[in-house]
Amino acid sequence: MTAARLEDALGAACAAAPPGRSALEDEDERISFSEMDAEAGRVADRLTAAGHRRDEAVLVPVSNRARDMVAFFAVWRAGGVVVPVHRTTPAPAVDRLQRQIGAPSVVNLRADIDVAATLKTEGPVRRLQTDGPPPPDMPRDAAWVIFTSGTTGEPKGVVHDHQTYLAKLRMIDGVLHYSDDERVLEVLQLSFIFAQWVAMLTLLKGGTVVFHEKFDAECFLEALQGGITRVAMVPTMMRALRQLRQRGGTDGAASFAGAIMSGGEVLDAPLRRWLRHRWPDAKTWDIYGLTETATTDFIVGPEDGEAAAGTIGQPGPGIDYRISESDGELQIRSPYAMRGYFGAPQLTAEAFDGAYFRTGDLARRLDSGDVQLIGRRKDMINRGGNKVAPLEVERAFLEHPEITAALATGIEDPLKGEAVHLMVVLAAGAKATPDSLRQWGRQRLERYKVPDAVHIATALPQGRTGKADRQALRDVLSR
Repeated sequence: MTAARLEDALGAACAAAPPGRSALEDEDERISFSEMDAEAGRVADRLTAAGHRRDEAVLVPVSNRARDMVAFFAVWRAGGVVVPVHRTTPAPAVDRLQRQIGAPSVVNLRADIDVAATLKTEGPVRRLQTDGPPPPDMPRDAAWVIFTSGTTGEPKGVVHDHQTYLAKLRMIDGVLHYSDDERVLEVLQLSFIFAQWVAMLTLLKGGTVVFHEKFDAECFLEALQGGITRVAMVPTMMRALRQLRQRGGTDGAASFAGAIMSGGEVLDAPLRRWLRHRWPDAKTWDIYGLTETATTDFIVGPEDGEAAAGTIGQPGPGIDYRISESDGELQIRSPYAMRGYFGAPQLTAEAFDGAYFRTGDLARRLDSGDVQLIGRRKDMINRGGNKVAPLEVERAFLEHPEITAALATGIEDPLKGEAVHLMVVLAAGAKATPDSLRQWGRQRLERYKVPDAVHIATALPQGRTGKADRQALRDVLSR
């Protein structure tokens, strides 16, 4: 990975791959490295012939199909900037995003899959009619514009350039030690930066990415039997696996000895213990990072021990951090940080405190040197003037033997300002009730942190990346 741009690095990987080596697989097809290289070249030529100019943004519909990665490669070959958009994104949201980014082209290599009208193409490339004012200038040598979830307002387009992104991949590889014969199961969505770097690093090292369109616990266990060496997951998916076993579902893949890469949300200590019991020969990496910092800023490795469980560990090579004395916010200084939010210089400036990116996460440094998250600054619950961190409530209840998942939030209350609400998922056959759970909590939490209401559900509300989502929980409970 000595190349300066992603298309050059991918091209080098294609040239080095053994003849016939599979690069990309999904339920419909298998694409070799040589086929990926050839098709990306053809599509890049079509894009250029359609009027595409260097450093222009290009919308790329994605839904974990093998050809989605070929589309990325093609856009970079044409000198373009990849803007991934999930194929299920509603039409009004697609149109708002397109106006915001000003992308004049779409590259869609699975035109047979339904998408919003703006993303539809008859062939691989479509040039859009763009009315209105021109968009802000794209930073030179940008590789991606990756939009954040928008749970706190208008989604923001995070710009990463080629050199910095490649440098981050090299750093990750230096920690995770990918080999050249990896078969990596991709169940995370390619609109999610975690999924993107997992697929890119696999290809750059000469491995194979095996895509599943969506996560299903039983299908996932079957897929692990196909020679899989690594898988990237969010803890919500792991909890679904645990619930499946508790319900008496299939118990395949008991001998999995590959690498499990967890990220996107906190991997709590009870769940990490369950993983170790479930797959004792597997190696679990717990990864913390943000879209703005190209992820993987803190890492808990398989050898870091029980003391690090439930923390985000310590920073990766080249990354520095501090915890703000004024409010306890975790701030990260990284050579791999974003170029900025597209077209939003003021938001970009506000996101940094000097050279440090403001994560919005509240944290504390433990005596071991590991960092533990307390919660999101915006998620802190103000219950009658007392500040309650949802993560602290969740951690306490996840130690309950009958609880497999928990999510807390604050809901507007006429007396307290905000009341503490907790949603839990129970193990199969559990007998716990909301009242018994609140009583259990009183024995472990300060009185003002005990949930005012406990809700029992079959699953936690999720956001678009498959993670348990606090805003979605608020929406459900406020109806």
